[in-house]
Amino acid sequence: MATEPARPLAELTIRGIILGALITVLFTAANVYLGLKVGLTFATSIPAAVISMAILRFFRTSNILENNIVQTIASAAGTLAAIIFVLPGLILVGWWQGFPYWTTAMVCAAGGILGVMFSVPLRRALVTGSDLPYPEGVAAAEVLRVGAGSREGDAENARGLKVIILGSVAAALFQLATAVKLAAAEAAKNFKVGTASATGVSTSWSMALIGVGHLVGLSVGAAMLFGMLIAWAGLMPYLTAGVPGEIDTVVSTVFRNQVRFVGAGTIGVAAIWTLLKILGPIIGGIRSAMAASRARAGGQVLELTERDLPIGVVGGSVLLTLIPIGWLLWTFSAGGPVHEAAVPVIGGTILYIVIIGIIIAAVCGYMAGLIGASNSPVSGVGILAVLGASLLLVAIFGHSTDPARTNALIAYALFATAIVFSVATISNDNLQDLKTGQLVGATPWKQQFALVLGVIFGSLVIPPVLDLLNTAFTFQGAPNAKDTALAAPQAALISSLAKGVLGGDIDWKLIGAGAGIGVVVILIDELLGKAGRMRLPPLGVGMGIYLPMALTLLIPVGAVIGHFYDRWARRQANPAFAERMGILAATGLIVGESLFGVAFAGVVASTGSDAPLALLGEEFETAAMWLAPLLFAGSIALLYGRTRALVASAPPANEPPADPDIASYR
Repeated sequence: MATEPARPLAELTIRGIILGALITVLFTAANVYLGLKVGLTFATSIPAAVISMAILRFFRTSNILENNIVQTIASAAGTLAAIIFVLPGLILVGWWQGFPYWTTAMVCAAGGILGVMFSVPLRRALVTGSDLPYPEGVAAAEVLRVGAGSREGDAENARGLKVIILGSVAAALFQLATAVKLAAAEAAKNFKVGTASATGVSTSWSMALIGVGHLVGLSVGAAMLFGMLIAWAGLMPYLTAGVPGEIDTVVSTVFRNQVRFVGAGTIGVAAIWTLLKILGPIIGGIRSAMAASRARAGGQVLELTERDLPIGVVGGSVLLTLIPIGWLLWTFSAGGPVHEAAVPVIGGTILYIVIIGIIIAAVCGYMAGLIGASNSPVSGVGILAVLGASLLLVAIFGHSTDPARTNALIAYALFATAIVFSVATISNDNLQDLKTGQLVGATPWKQQFALVLGVIFGSLVIPPVLDLLNTAFTFQGAPNAKDTALAAPQAALISSLAKGVLGGDIDWKLIGAGAGIGVVVILIDELLGKAGRMRLPPLGVGMGIYLPMALTLLIPVGAVIGHFYDRWARRQANPAFAERMGILAATGLIVGESLFGVAFAGVVASTGSDAPLALLGEEFETAAMWLAPLLFAGSIALLYGRTRALVASAPPANEPPADPDIASYR
C-alpha cells in the first residue's frame, strides 16, 4: 500500500488556531511579567510544541504540520510581549497613568504585522540561504519530528509536559514562600572599596533566572558575568570615588544615572556591528524574493516549501498597516508641539518607522539565527531606535525650556519607538519559526499567516496584563512607584535616553565610554571565534553592564547548571531527548514564576495591599534570609534530579545524537 505523501496534511486548522490562542494567553502573560521584573523574555516555541503535541495527540487526524502552526502562533504572541521594554516608559515619564486598551493593542498589532511582512524576504537570505544555526528553531523541529506519529514520541511528550509542570510548581511554590515571608525574595549588600569608593553585591532568589541561564547557555552567561564585573568591580568603584552620601543611596544613584548609560553604549555598538555583518545577505534575500515573484507571475510552479506570501501582498499589507499607524501618531500627539507641523513630522515618523523597522528586522532576525530568540537583541537595537527618533525631534524642534513641551516630545519619541519595537520583537521570533517550518516541510506562507494571527492574539492579551501589573506593583521611577515596584529596566533606560537627548542633558561621554568597551569586546569576540574558542557575545556583555546585578547574577549560575546538565545528557542513550528535557525543566521554572507573578498581581490589585499573603512579620526576617538559599538550592536540585530520573527511565529511541554546538549557541 502506497504511503500517503506529507504534502496534503492539514496545516491551518480551527482547533490548531484555538489551541495556539489559548497557549498564547499563558505565555504572553508570563513573558510580560518576566520582562518587567528582570528585563528578559524567554522563547516559547519548544514548550508550545510540547503542549500542542500532548493535547492534539488525542485527535486522530493531528499531524506534525498542525502542531507546527500551533507553536508558531504561540511563540509569535509570546515574543511580542517584549513591547514592555518601551511602553512602560510612558508611565515613567508621567504621560500615561495606565495603558489604554485599544491604543496599546493597536501599537502591538500594527508593529507586529509590519515585522511579519518585513521578515518575509529575509527568509530566503537568513534561513534557506545561510548557515546560521537557529538553535531554538532546530530544537523545536526535533521536538516535532520525534513526537510525530509514534508511540515513543507520545511517551516523550508526556514526560516533557510532566517536567514543565514540575518546574512550574517548584518555581511557583518558592514564590509563594517569599510572598508569605517564609523566605527572603532577595539578598543585597553594598560596601566601601578603599576609603572613598563603593560597590555592591546582590541577587534576587528567582528560579526564572536559573531557567533563563540554562536556555541562553554558557557563552552568553559568561558574557553577562564579564559585563557585571566591568560594572561592579570596575565602573562602580571608579564613579563613586569621592561621592558624598549614604552608601546605599550613592551606589543606587551612580548605577542608575551613570553605569547603565555605559551599558547602553556597549549595546548600541554591538547592534551596529551586527547590521554591518549582514547587509549583503539581506540585499540578496530581497533580490531572491523579487525573482520568485517574477517566476510565479510567469507561470512557474514553486515548491510548496518555497511559497512565501507574494511580494505584492507583502507590499500591500505594509502600505495598509501604515494607515492605522498614521492615525495612532496623529491622535497620540494631538494638542502637542508635533501638531505645529503635523503633516511633515508624522509623515517623517512613518518613513522613519519603515526604514528603521526594516533594518531592525534584519538585525534581530540575524541575532535570533545566531544565538536564539532567548538572547533577544531587541533591547540593544531599541536603544538605537529611540536615540534616532529623539535626535530627529531635536533637529526639528530644538531644545525647549518648557518642561511640558519637552515631556510631550519625549512621549512622542517613546510612542514611535514602541511601534518600531513591535517590529523588532516579531522579526526576532519569525525566522526561528520559519526555520522550524523548513525542517519539518511546512508551507512558508501558511506559517506567515499564522504569525499574523499570533500577533493579533498577543496584542489583545498584553494591555490588560500590563494594566494589572501597573495597578498592583507600579514601576520603579514612576511618579506613583511603590516599594514593590517592578524594575522595568529596559523601559527605564530607553525613557532616560529620550529624556536626556530631548532635555539636552545626556552625558555623551558615558555612552562613548560604553561604545569603546563595545569595540574592545567585539575584537575579543572575533579573536575567540577565529581561534575556535567559546565566544563572548558583545550584547551579553552590554546587558551585564546595564542590568542590575540582582536581576542577572543567577543567569551565569543557570548557564553553568545547564552546561553540566547538557554534558550529562550527551552521555545518555537518547541525548537529544535528554537535552530537550533540560530545556523544558528550565522553561517550567520561567513559566511557573511568571504566572505566579501575574496571579499575585491580581491579588495585590484586588486587596490594595502590597503584601496580601504575608503571614510572618519582621521578627522572622533573619531566619527568612537563611532559609531562602536553602529552599532555593534544594528546589533546583530536586527538579533537575527528577528530570534526570525521567530521562533515565525513558525507553531508548532510534534518533541521531544531539548536536553539541546547539547548546553553546542557546
